[in-house]
Amino acid sequence: MRPNEISYTVNGAAMKVHSALGAGLLESAYEKTLCHELRKAGLQFRRQVCVPTEYHGVKLANSFRVDFIVEDRVIVEIKSVAKVLPLHRAQVLSYLKLTRLPLGLILNFRVPHMREGIHRVINAPESEL
Repeated sequence: MRPNEISYTVNGAAMKVHSALGAGLLESAYEKTLCHELRKAGLQFRRQVCVPTEYHGVKLANSFRVDFIVEDRVIVEIKSVAKVLPLHRAQVLSYLKLTRLPLGLILNFRVPHMREGIHRVINAPESEL
């Protein structure tokens, strides 16, 4: 499955969750319900993934934690914030670079309509998505 196909399915799952729960809950509530929707959609995923990194031969265990890695192709970060900041995008881009994955999604559930809370972060040419 290509990253764009995965993101389309993840976005649909996020919209179902947002429609059911509304805006403004804790991130953990959205994370748990998104797990349920991703399973229903038949996607393979890992949740709260500790990712080790290496810097000049020095291994840094558990350098960062990703909310979801879906189909080993797409990173998904859950937010419940008033506004997605450039820092959030930079963080996901760093995650993509360090994991060598092509696509990341920031899903901000603190919005009136979920389509306003979906943010794509790309780390590959569009032809690879």
